[in-house]
Formats: sequence, C-alpha cells, structure tokens
Amino acid sequence: MGEVALCFFLCALLFRFCVSINHRPNEIVPLLVEETLLWVSGQGHVSTYRIPLITYTPRGSLLAFAEARKESVRDFGSKFIAMRRSTDRGITWSPTSFIVDDVGNPDGLNLGSVVVDEVARKVILIYSLCFHLFHCSPASTMLVESRDDGLSWSAPRNLSVQLGVKNFAPGPGYGIQKRYNPGIERLVVCGHGTIEGDGVFCILSDDHGQNWRNGAALKSIPYNQEKRQNDFNPDECQPVEMPDGSILINVRNQYNYHCRCRIVTRSYDGGMTLPIDHLFFDYELVDPVVAAGALQKDGLLYFTNPSNEQHRVNLTLRWSLTSGKSWESKALQIWPGASGYSSMTSLDTSSVEDQKHIYIIYEKGNKDIDETISFAKIHLYGGL
Repeated sequence: MGEVALCFFLCALLFRFCVSINHRPNEIVPLLVEETLLWVSGQGHVSTYRIPLITYTPRGSLLAFAEARKESVRDFGSKFIAMRRSTDRGITWSPTSFIVDDVGNPDGLNLGSVVVDEVARKVILIYSLCFHLFHCSPASTMLVESRDDGLSWSAPRNLSVQLGVKNFAPGPGYGIQKRYNPGIERLVVCGHGTIEGDGVFCILSDDHGQNWRNGAALKSIPYNQEKRQNDFNPDECQPVEMPDGSILINVRNQYNYHCRCRIVTRSYDGGMTLPIDHLFFDYELVDPVVAAGALQKDGLLYFTNPSNEQHRVNLTLRWSLTSGKSWESKALQIWPGASGYSSMTSLDTSSVEDQKHIYIIYEKGNKDIDETISFAKIHLYGGL
C-alpha cells in the first residue's frame, strides 16, 4: 500500500472512530429539520405528480425524480419523468426538467429505479413502458443514464432484447451497486411484474449497465394467475445491501397474505436467487399496501411508510439496530396526514455532516396523497 493510500485509509478509520464516539447507534433521536415541496399537482402541463425517487450522486448532489402524469391521476396514460437537482444538500433545488417524454404512449412510462454506479461515476435510471398493456404491446424495460451529475441524460435504450418483453416495473426506489462480495460492483435492480410470471424479480449487470440479465425471482401463489384477497403476491420492493454482503428486500404485500405488514426476503448470492428459506413477515412494520422506503446507513437500517394497517396516512420513520430483526420502539412521525410512496437516500462522504443526515422524498397531501411531493431532511441526532 502506497503512502497516499495508507494515509487515506488511516484517515477514514480515524473518521469512523470519531463518529462512533460522538454518536452511538442507541443515541439516535431523529428530527425533521427541513421540508420543501418539490412538486405540486395541477401545475403547468402536469395533472398529477406521483412515484417519487431520490438518490445521491458520486459528486455529492441530490437528484429527485417523479412521474409527471400529463392527463390524469391514473397509473396508465402519457407521462414525463420529472427531475430536480440540489448541490447543497437539499437547501435549494434546480427548476424542474423533464428528462424523458413517452410522447403520448397510451400506457405511458412507469418509474422506476435509480442506481448509482460509483465505479463508472454515473447515474442510471430504469423504467418501464407499456407495463399494463393498455392499448399497446409489448412491454419494454428502458434505461437512461447521466455521466455529468444529472445535468444531461442519454437517449433511452431498450433492454428488452436482453431481458425479454414480459412486464417488469422496477422499484420504485433505488437499485444498488454491490460494495461487498458476492458479486462486488454488480448492479442490482429489483421490481415486480411478469418477467417470469408475477411476483418480485431482480435484474443484474456486471459491466456497469451495458448488459443486463434476469436474476432472482420470488413468484406469486397461484403463479401467473388472477389473484384474490389474501393470496401471496409480493409486489413493489426496495433492496438494500447489508454489511455482510447479503441483499435484503423489503416488499409490498399486495393482497395482505398472512398479515397487514411487510414481506422481507433476502439474497445471499448477489441477487441470483431469493430462497423461500429466508423470507419472513415483519409484523412490526404494519402497512396499508404501498411502496415504502428502506436505507442501510452505517450499520443501521431505516424504513419509511404510512404506518397504518388500513389507510395511507401517518408517514413514519423507523430504525433498527439489529439489521431488521427488531425495530426501536421510538419512531419519528414525519407527516400525520395523507401520505403514500416514499424513498430515502443519504450522502456517503467523509463529511461529519453527511453522517448525521438522511433524506426522504414522499407523496404528501391534506386530503389525498397525490397533492404534492415533498422533500424532508432528517437530522439523526437532532432530538438529543
């Protein structure tokens, strides 16, 4: 190891040591310190903003995305992908840019997962076209990418030649780049649909997003058939990489199989398989059937959803010191009213400030969840 590399390594160790002294995991008392409405439905040429995503970039910016539904609140119909960018940790945001336009497609596009390739220094956004097969066919899985911190985006690329044309809706949320073995540097994006039947599926890339292949599958019961209430149908999902290199996936329990709570499954082979042996139902995470947020940061697992068995209200942040085996009894209510989909990120830098904060984007309303999309900055130790 060279002198410069050794110095960097020792500094990183010292930084982690200092952080652990200043703030121990059991001292976490999160506080909402800042909130900004990023999009308001009904403004401009957009009927409704839904399906929020947020990510960091390798250069330390934040990128926020949403479906900009042109004509109605419906899941199908023509849409843009809207984006805003912050270079100062969410204090200010760029004006909205529309980085993808499906140009009147009757089924429209559906977000989607954003994945950061830290090795190639780029951001990849994956979405679907014609997912519901509403007056169109076949379904397609699409990709755009940015190599300049979200300032510009490539032309859309169709991955269906590599993945097939059955329905696949990524996320919504973020994909991961594996930091640990097995499959180090692999890109893993998970979602739901019918790549091999309905259920949860992951797609994988080992060459920085150039080529993709089908990976893990967690299929529904009855498989690839019409569902009824209480059938097993895992749906929208959020993967996170755990410190042991496994991939934990927090999943929407579409038909309330077994409980009104979250399904959790795990891959120990880099997203290749999702054995039923590692699936469990997290009774502590009650859920009204919704896409939720999850984030692993400095050995702690965070989770956001509308914490209610029946209704999409009460957006709440919870955290686990035991990799999701249990959750702290304390929780932070972010918004008591109408709240829907949520997504989380953090800035992973050597800055002490970035160790203290996480960022949440979510659907927020007084009456309905689709009124606005809001950005919340959380200080993990702000309540001390």
